[in-house]
Amino acid sequence: MSTTRFLRLLTTLAMSSSSSSSSWSCNKCTFLNSPSQKLKCMICLTPVSVPSSISISSNNEPKWACKGCTFLNSYKNSLCDICGTRSPSSSLLGFDELTDSGLENNNNNNPDCSVGSVFFPLRRCSKRKAMDDDVIEVDGGSVARSESLGLMKKNKEIDTKGVASESGTLISCLKILSYNVWFREDLELNLRMKAIGHLIQLHSPHLICFQEVTPEIYVIFSKSNWWKAYSCSVSFDVAQSRAYFCMLLSKVGVKSFSCKSFRNSIMGRELSVAEVEVPGRKPLVLATSHLESPCPGPPKWDQMFSQERVEQAREAIEILGANTNVIFGGDMNWDDKLDGKFPLPDKWVDVWEVLKPGDSGFTYDTKANPMLSGNRTLQKRLDRILCRLDDYKLGGIEMVGKEAIPGLSHVKEKKVRGEIKKLELPVLPSDHFGLLLTLSPK
Repeated sequence: MSTTRFLRLLTTLAMSSSSSSSSWSCNKCTFLNSPSQKLKCMICLTPVSVPSSISISSNNEPKWACKGCTFLNSYKNSLCDICGTRSPSSSLLGFDELTDSGLENNNNNNPDCSVGSVFFPLRRCSKRKAMDDDVIEVDGGSVARSESLGLMKKNKEIDTKGVASESGTLISCLKILSYNVWFREDLELNLRMKAIGHLIQLHSPHLICFQEVTPEIYVIFSKSNWWKAYSCSVSFDVAQSRAYFCMLLSKVGVKSFSCKSFRNSIMGRELSVAEVEVPGRKPLVLATSHLESPCPGPPKWDQMFSQERVEQAREAIEILGANTNVIFGGDMNWDDKLDGKFPLPDKWVDVWEVLKPGDSGFTYDTKANPMLSGNRTLQKRLDRILCRLDDYKLGGIEMVGKEAIPGLSHVKEKKVRGEIKKLELPVLPSDHFGLLLTLSPK
C-alpha cells in the first residue's frame, strides 16, 4: 500500500469512528490514538486487545526497524508504513509521497499545519526514565543516574578530568558548539559525521552540545581523532542501549554530568547538564536538550505538542536558574508563532537575538539547505543558545555546517501530482545548521 493510500485510509478510519472518553496508547506502536478510535490503532491497525508482544503479522517474516520512527516493517516494504522513510537498503530519502498538494488538502491549505512532517519520530518512549535520579560519585563530582536507562553510569569511559593540555591554561576565549547531527543513518552517515568532525577540528570548540546522536553515530565519533580531546557525558554501553539521545562533550574539566527527564514528555526527552571548570575562570554550567517535536498526524494534523514544549522550556530554565553562569543550547523545536516567546526570566538572553538583531537565524531551512530541496517549504529557528551569565560576556555567534560536502550527492524520489520525479541533491553534514558561540570573561 502506498503512503498516500495509507494516509487516506487513516483519515477515513478516524472520521468513521465513534467517540469515547479518553485517548489510548497502542500496545504495538505506542501511537496515542484519539478518543474516537476505539477498535484499532490509527497507525498500525492493531486491535485494542492485542498485547504489545504479539506481532501484527501472522508469520515470522523478517522485519527492518525504521530509522525515522523505529516501527518494525515487513522486509518486503521499501518504505516505512508509518512515516514513509526508506528502508536502510535504499539510498533514497523518505517522505517522498507527502507531496505539497496532498498535505495541503489535509491541512486546509495552512502551511504551518504540516511543519512536523519533517520531525519524525512520533513515538512514545517505551522505557520512560524514572523522574527522580539517584547520584553517584565520579572523580569527586556527582553524576546523576536513571535506573531505567542508566544514562550516566559510573564507567571508566566517562572521564571528567578534562584535557591535560588545557587544564592549567588560562582560556581567554571559550567556544561552545550546539548541533543536531540528524539521526538519518541511511544517508551517507559516515561522510556526514566525518564532515562534522572536520568542523570540530576547524573551530576547536571547548564545549559541545549534540542532539539526535544514534549508537552508530556515537561509534563513528568515538573512533575519530578529535574525540580523544573531550570528556563525554554518555558511556559506550549506555549509547548502545538507546535509539537516539543528546550528549555533552567538554575539553575542560568537568565536575559532574547529570540528566533529568522532563515531567510531561511522551518522547523520552530530557535535560542533560554538565558542571564544567574553566581554567582561571568562574565555573560554568552547560546544558542541552531536544524539546518535544511537532508531529502532526491524521485526522486533524494538529499534534504540534506546543504546550508540552513550552512546559519543558520552563522546567529546564527552572532547573538551571540557580546557577550564575549557564549556557543552554540545543534543538528546541521552537516556533515563535505557535509557542510564543521563549520563557526567559530576567538575566537570561537568547544569544542570536542579542548578537544578530534582524537576522532570521533559520537553522532548519529548506531554501538555504539544498539537501532538503523537494521537502515542504520550512524555515524555522529551531536551534537556539540561551544564556544567563554573570562572569562572562558574549563574543559572537555564527552558523556552521552550511556548505555541501564536496563531490557527494544523493537522489531523492518525489511524487508530484501523480508523477515520480528524481532529484539529484547535494549532501550537507545535517538537515540542521549548527550554532557556534564565543564567550570571553568580563
